[in-house]
Amino acid sequence: MRGLLAGARSWWQHPAFARGLREMASVSPGLAAWGLMTGVAMVKSGMSTFEAVAMSLLVFAGSSQLAAMPLITAGAPVWVILATAFCVNLRFVVFSAHMRPYLMHLPLRWRLFQGYLTTDLSYVLFTRHYHHPSEHVAERREQLAYLSGGSLFNWLSWQGASLIGIALANVIPTHWGLAFAGILALLGIGCSLASSHLRRVAAGVAGMAAVVAYALPLKLNIVVAIASAVALCLILEESWPKKPGAVA
Repeated sequence: MRGLLAGARSWWQHPAFARGLREMASVSPGLAAWGLMTGVAMVKSGMSTFEAVAMSLLVFAGSSQLAAMPLITAGAPVWVILATAFCVNLRFVVFSAHMRPYLMHLPLRWRLFQGYLTTDLSYVLFTRHYHHPSEHVAERREQLAYLSGGSLFNWLSWQGASLIGIALANVIPTHWGLAFAGILALLGIGCSLASSHLRRVAAGVAGMAAVVAYALPLKLNIVVAIASAVALCLILEESWPKKPGAVA
């Protein structure tokens, strides 16, 4: 525990930690709206306050929470719920593989902690600033301080908004359009990630497959969309023309 506190102090005292906080603060309102709506949706779906709070703190993944909630309410088989949540969060396997060189020098407890905190938004902001992992101790410390600052602010804003949504679920009017605000936030993140032709193809294929398979029960169109995009991109990846230094 003493080692964890010492490591944390070395990051939050670094100027990059405050920079990460500031930059995340400038783009977090949309995610906070998504978190608020997720908190409301969990209670409206029939979860108890304890269950909703536990899901918010332990799962910490709005898209998979929203995908799993109607399945839980409908009494879907556990394997369908787990498969849906896994497919929705499959992108974090890619994020993890990309972040591995940045974090492998850390003890396991810190890698797990950073993995829990890292989300789409913190990943995007971090990789925009730091294109390559560093071999120098001072630069590694800066990178981790920036990542920790942004991830911590994102976690606090999401959890705060989600808990407010849980507490005020029966008070917040549904016509506020919080779901639409959250969708716009995620759309912005998705567009920022579509930085190559292959990624844009993947997004288009996933969108079309989700619409075509919309009539499937238990939100299985999400699974179909992800599987279609991944399968096509795996086929195209080897033959897709790349610019020198480009990342698919």
